[in-house]
Amino acid sequence: MTAQCSGFDIRLLGNLRITYAGRELPLRSAQRRAVFSALALTPERGLSRDELITAVWGDHPPASATGNLYTYVSALRRMLEPDRDRWSSGRVLTSEGGSYRLHLDADAVDVHRFERFRERSRAPRATGDTVGELAALDAALAQWRGDEALVGVPGPRAAGHRIRLGELYLTTVERQAELMLGLGRGAEVVDRLLALVDRHPARESLYAVAMRALAAQGRTAEALALYATLRDRLVEESGTEPAAAVRQIHDQLSAGSPAPARGPVPQRHPGFRGRSAALARLRSAVTGLADGRGGSVWISGEAGIGKSALLAEGLSGAAPLGVQVGWAVGDELAYRMPLSIVLECLSLGNDADGLPASLHACSGGAPPTLTVIDTVQRFVVARCAERPLLLVLDDLQWADDMSLLVWHALHKLTTRLPLLLVSAARPVPAGYEVRLLRRVLPRDGTTLVELGPLDDDTATALVRDWSRPPGPGAGTTRSFVAAAAGNPYYLRHLVLADHDGRTADTPGPELTDAVSRHLQPLADDTRQLLRAIAFLGNNYLVADLAAVTGKSAPQLVPAVEEALAAGFLVEDGRRLRFRHPVLRRVLRGAIPTALRVLMHRQFAQRLAEAGGDLGRVAGQLLAGPVPVDAWVQDWLTTHAAQLGAVAPAPAIAVLRHAVAAPGLSPSSRELLTAELARVLHRCGLPAEAEANWVSAHTGDAATRAEMSRIAGVDGPSPSVGPAVVGHR
Repeated sequence: MTAQCSGFDIRLLGNLRITYAGRELPLRSAQRRAVFSALALTPERGLSRDELITAVWGDHPPASATGNLYTYVSALRRMLEPDRDRWSSGRVLTSEGGSYRLHLDADAVDVHRFERFRERSRAPRATGDTVGELAALDAALAQWRGDEALVGVPGPRAAGHRIRLGELYLTTVERQAELMLGLGRGAEVVDRLLALVDRHPARESLYAVAMRALAAQGRTAEALALYATLRDRLVEESGTEPAAAVRQIHDQLSAGSPAPARGPVPQRHPGFRGRSAALARLRSAVTGLADGRGGSVWISGEAGIGKSALLAEGLSGAAPLGVQVGWAVGDELAYRMPLSIVLECLSLGNDADGLPASLHACSGGAPPTLTVIDTVQRFVVARCAERPLLLVLDDLQWADDMSLLVWHALHKLTTRLPLLLVSAARPVPAGYEVRLLRRVLPRDGTTLVELGPLDDDTATALVRDWSRPPGPGAGTTRSFVAAAAGNPYYLRHLVLADHDGRTADTPGPELTDAVSRHLQPLADDTRQLLRAIAFLGNNYLVADLAAVTGKSAPQLVPAVEEALAAGFLVEDGRRLRFRHPVLRRVLRGAIPTALRVLMHRQFAQRLAEAGGDLGRVAGQLLAGPVPVDAWVQDWLTTHAAQLGAVAPAPAIAVLRHAVAAPGLSPSSRELLTAELARVLHRCGLPAEAEANWVSAHTGDAATRAEMSRIAGVDGPSPSVGPAVVGHR
């Protein structure tokens, strides 16, 4: 086994930079940067050749990709180990069994240092140790140079990590600013916050903390002006007001009161609509808790369906009823640190007095599981003796296994204590423990609430709420509602994209990023499957997917099952289709036009070679539309007659497209124009121009006679030329 190499410092949080022993190493081509970044992000394991090709070029690489990858790897080896003998395998970048690996300590890469320090902040946060949490966050943010990761690195893998790391960066900055405000150090963060507000004008949480930072420095007028800027933008773009948290800060500053501190309960979403049954269930549970009755509720639903908004709306009445509230939200780093999400939930507003020190030590995994469970239960019993207690875990799918075990154990207390446990989770990603918990808890009395799509009337009302006056027309509104299929997250982004003059077919960065974030947790094979379906459309069988992906139907099963479980696909007989049409449009529209045409051309040939339906092959040729090259010409001349018989509508469209192509051979143009005339005639459509052109150019007497009958004249009209045929 190759040892980890020391002396390297890899910087990905900003511009890509590699130094060894204090000397910077050059990385010239963009593709080399993409290969190196992909390897540096996963130093704990190797990446296969296919994974690296996908990282650089996506799902449809050029034919030269394998050779190019070999060239890039060779150049990287020379850069990383200039004194290495060309015949040796090397120590830093090795290859084995078709995969490549960088042998570096994880701490040599700034991304991993950032994530490690960020994880380290969770334990002091749970214990109310503000200074310790702030020190960890300071160390995490010190890894960044700027506020964008992987600057200038191309490829879909880098793009996905850029989105993920950017969100983690902003969340970390906001939390750091909150802590520094509490310590009276607002002057140190206000400039950074204002700069970030300029770069992220749609992020209301940034406005909230920036307004508080300005107010803390006596700059109340600037804080109110910042609010006015946000409000004007929201009214202009979506016809909505700022969220309740930002409005509350504004109202208190306007009244001359101090800006409110951030509370444990998320603010309600303005204009919340629908979900009456689920809201009634949550509010009833809160009322019962205030009267001393415990319980448990599990909210389940796909990404963007409104679980967090429902929790904020349905549980907003808990604190006014005198209920203690502990609230935690999982993220993709939470599972790496045992008990992190439960510790945060039990902090109860950063007031963890009485939480035993032995529980804090559990973050290192020292005490046995039963000791941890017993410690948490005794702490919760003590808090319930003071006042009713509501504990909320949102995005539970990210929780670590120890937290899930503790959460399960707490349910045993809900039957005898004023304890209400509320959790929300997506179906994907979900490890074994989450799936098991979801099956077991309803048997112990947990109410399971499946959050489905909004009905059309509610979705229509939301479009009106979010749109700038006078609002979109009825047809546009119906198209938004249909495209989002009841998902409020997608619906809102469609409305915002419309304000910028965009559609789902020409997605803006916000809509594309929203879809990318929801697809990111899926396996690579599942994301590739979804992109293939986006190009195929909704009228395709699993056999067609096997043809275009090059995988057998059994090999596709895990990816299909994950996409179905996540709510991205639904079964329609033997076919698969997107639950939300906007996903298909975004996935397809995010690909550059030239690459889309190439993909449709490849899919058409793969379907044809697999013996696929002729109409579906024609559909791929039309979707590009695909230029008529030699293969397309040969396929059409071979199958035009059969295509016209079984699928006349696509036959007419693809034949008209083909006979207009300037590079078509004379014999093929004559044959295809004749077939076009025949199918038009059979469908009762005008075919005189096509028939007359064939009659004028064919040397076959039988064909000439047939075309004359179709044209309804005795002979050809020599004045009709191919230009007329091609531009009908």
